[in-house]
Amino acid sequence: MSIFPLQVFEEDADPSRRDALTDQERYDALEPPKSIVVRYGYMRNVAEYRYEGDAKPGCGTKLVARTNRGTEVVEMLTTTCENAGCGKSLTRKEMLQYIEQSGGKDFPFRTDGRVLRVASIEDLNRWSRLRDEARDRISIVKEIVSDNGLDIKIIEAEPVLSEEMLTIYYMSEEKVDFRDTVKELASRFAVRIEMRQVGARDEARLVADYERCGQHCCCKNFLKVLKPVSMRSAKVQKATLDPLKISGRCGRLMCCLRYEDQTYAELKKNLPHRKTRVGTSEGPGIVMETKILVQLALVKLEHDGREIAVPVEELMDPDECPRPGEAVDRSDPLRGMDQSEVSDRTSDRRRRNRGRKSRSKQQEEYKGDAIKQESAEPREAGEEQLESPSKKRRRRRRRRKQQEESDAGAASPEIGEAPGQTETTDDQSGPRKKRRRRRRRRRGGGGSGSDDAPGGSNPDSA
Repeated sequence: MSIFPLQVFEEDADPSRRDALTDQERYDALEPPKSIVVRYGYMRNVAEYRYEGDAKPGCGTKLVARTNRGTEVVEMLTTTCENAGCGKSLTRKEMLQYIEQSGGKDFPFRTDGRVLRVASIEDLNRWSRLRDEARDRISIVKEIVSDNGLDIKIIEAEPVLSEEMLTIYYMSEEKVDFRDTVKELASRFAVRIEMRQVGARDEARLVADYERCGQHCCCKNFLKVLKPVSMRSAKVQKATLDPLKISGRCGRLMCCLRYEDQTYAELKKNLPHRKTRVGTSEGPGIVMETKILVQLALVKLEHDGREIAVPVEELMDPDECPRPGEAVDRSDPLRGMDQSEVSDRTSDRRRRNRGRKSRSKQQEEYKGDAIKQESAEPREAGEEQLESPSKKRRRRRRRRKQQEESDAGAASPEIGEAPGQTETTDDQSGPRKKRRRRRRRRRGGGGSGSDDAPGGSNPDSA
């Protein structure tokens, strides 16, 4: 199937006659960035490097940069200059503020490097091949380490794009002299070897993927400074004290336990301590337990031993609180509202009738419909009757129709009625009443008006 270019209309070709610019025009309006924030290495370090090229990369672009370890592939995070890259640039002040909040001096942030170019397909293929070779070299490194009798655990081997250096991450509880091992590895792989010792949390950053919450491990996703977590954080947050349930992939307490430490500490200051005597609206009592997030205190009353949950703002001095049995004015939940708004919110009838028509408007509509029905001409006997919104109007139409049928029956005796019965009906003083009674019985029997006329004149049936 052939591909034909779409027509370019005159309005689309002229930028002054369009509401928005195209992606190409928006890209052409940008300027090349002068500095780029990147992420590099297996440890996902962050750095800010200068850039002197003409390309305009966006967030997530793979770049080739010269770092403190050599030439390697990095990932662009953002730019620190305006009107550059993808448009999601940060000022240098905002970047430094982020670093200060994320660890300060301990944050691994470097600026001694520069971005060379945007990574090509050849660079990415070469980088993928080097990573596969590094995985194969791990088994060789483990053999050499075991031959030299070193009690260390090899975690990962990381190459660089320029093949200048191979970084080997290991774990060890004691200090190890691996000078001979490094020489043997350097002669075997013909690169510079760097042995880097890491802890349990850094091991999870290198090899772990997902945590039990379903998200990527915090240490691998965004944490750069791994601070220690104490059991006190779990106790304050009322979490389970089972180490198996609050431990992460590294075997240590999960880093997320310290995220809300400051919030819990501030909220806990508002609550009284346990076994403290406090006053409530129902009398004095002793605090048995507190809930930090909802700011509630479980108080055991002194006079009857009941336990009640009291908000922290309603606690008072036990010597000034009401005595048991005294009436207490509860705080008004609708305080600050106008009287009209209070009545509108508390009235069930207004809440149900909100959006409905008033009774006077409904009566006016019914009267107008009744006048239209009375002014309309009566329908013929065989014509189907349409349903009207009022039962009373339906009855009036039926009565009028029955009267016309009875008059027609009196004028022509060939419709099946006996002459004597017709005369009896005409001689009665209340023909409307008898017709009404016949109509009711006809509804029960399901017959027509002309067939029920003889039965209606029988006094025994009444």
